[in-house]
Order: sequence, then structure tokens, then C-alpha cells
Amino acid sequence: MIDRVKAEKAFMEYTDNYDTSDVMIKSKIDHTFRVSENADRIARSLKMNDEDIDLAYMSGLLHDFGRFEQVKRYGTFIDSHSVDHAELGADILFNDGKIKLFSEAGFKEEAYELMETAIRQHNKLKLQDGLDDRTETFCNILRDSDKLDIFRVILEMPFEQRIGKSRNLFEEKEEASEECMEYVRLHKCIPRNLIHSIFEVSLSHLCFAFELVFEESRTIAVEQGYLKMLFSETDESGKPLWKDKEISQLKIVRNEVEKCLGNVL
Repeated sequence: MIDRVKAEKAFMEYTDNYDTSDVMIKSKIDHTFRVSENADRIARSLKMNDEDIDLAYMSGLLHDFGRFEQVKRYGTFIDSHSVDHAELGADILFNDGKIKLFSEAGFKEEAYELMETAIRQHNKLKLQDGLDDRTETFCNILRDSDKLDIFRVILEMPFEQRIGKSRNLFEEKEEASEECMEYVRLHKCIPRNLIHSIFEVSLSHLCFAFELVFEESRTIAVEQGYLKMLFSETDESGKPLWKDKEISQLKIVRNEVEKCLGNVL
């Protein structure tokens, strides 16, 4: 069994090496704990045993280990213009030995391979081929858990803060490309190389809803309400958030997401 108090203490001691007053660092600490909670809930819904529930929780705690160093080195969360944060995190943990920080919490070496795979795979467009069923299940728990909290993050954290130093990389064009919209119609996540504008960034996050694997994940997405709010066309004062062309495409995405989640948006 994992001693979660000790595991979280080890995590916080690691993040104390970074500037926790930095909004980007703090946001990833908050995100980490929420993803852990999501993973725990999904694992319980699958009737996993206590040991596997703990492993799911640990995958959430460790999944973004590379984000802190990414922010320190590059000042951005944009992997394509810095470093693959999942690969960096797994390297820090398993190549540089930081995983040993969690030994006192009861995290054992026999779980290292499973955990390393889950971390390396959590941000990929699709899972690598050839994974065994158990590994694939843990990968999907983590991927769902991460997507679910990203809905909250993009709603609560302004675009400029999330993007950091990469703001000038994104265009201001008023509509998503046809290539992006084709992925919407296919109910798939949009590849990073097709995302060039602020609006396309927003659509790419909404498309996460298409690939939620577990029924509990879809239930959480509806319960949270974040996804529904992300489809708002106006702010609290009634001011339009998007231009007419963008709103038209947003309605298309909403209709497609409702086909997956039901008429809940």
C-alpha cells in the first residue's frame, strides 16, 4: 500500500526546488492533485483492488513531473516549442533516479516499468501499439484523468498564462482550418502540427472529450460542468468571446461532443 501522505510530502518537497509563487508552477501543483483524485475515482469505478487504486493515484501524482523543469528552462507549456514534458518527466524520475524520493511512501520497484510507460504515454496523440491489457488500462486511466482536469485549467487560467513565452507562436485568425474541423467530425484529437491559432488551441482541448475511454470519465466531465462552460459564446457580462465564424465552428464541435456525451451541454 502507498502512504499517500508521505507520497504527497515527497512531491511537495521536490516542487519546493522551483518558484512556487510562479503562476505556471503553482497551476501544475494544483493540477497534479486533481488528476490524482480523478485517477483514484476512475480506478475505483473499475473495481480495482487497493494496490492498483494506489498505482492509479500515483500515476496522477507523477504524470507532470517534467512540467516544473520545462517551465524553469523554457517558460512555456508548449511541448512542440520546448521539450516533450512527459518524456522529460519520465527521464527525471527513472533515469535520474528521482523516483527514489517516493520509496519511503511504499512505492516499489516492481511498479516502475508500468509507471514509466503510463507517464511517457499520457500526452501522446495515441497510445503506442503492443501494450498489454493491464498497462493499457493504467495508461487510459491517467490520460482520461489528465484530460478531465485540463478542462478546468483552460477555463480558469488565462491563455497568456498557460502559454507563457510562446504567445507569439499563435495566430489571431478567426476560424479553424478545415484540417482541424475534419478531426472534429471524426471524433478525434487534433494533431499538434495542425494547431496554429488561439482558436484552434481551444478547439483542440474541447476535442479531448471525444477520446475519454471510461464511462466514469464521461460522468465526471458532465458533473464538473467545465466542459459545458467552455462552449459558452459570451462572457459573464454578455460580451462575445468569439467572432461569428468561430462561433459557427464552436457549435459544430458542441454538436459532435454531444453525440459522445449525450445532450448535456
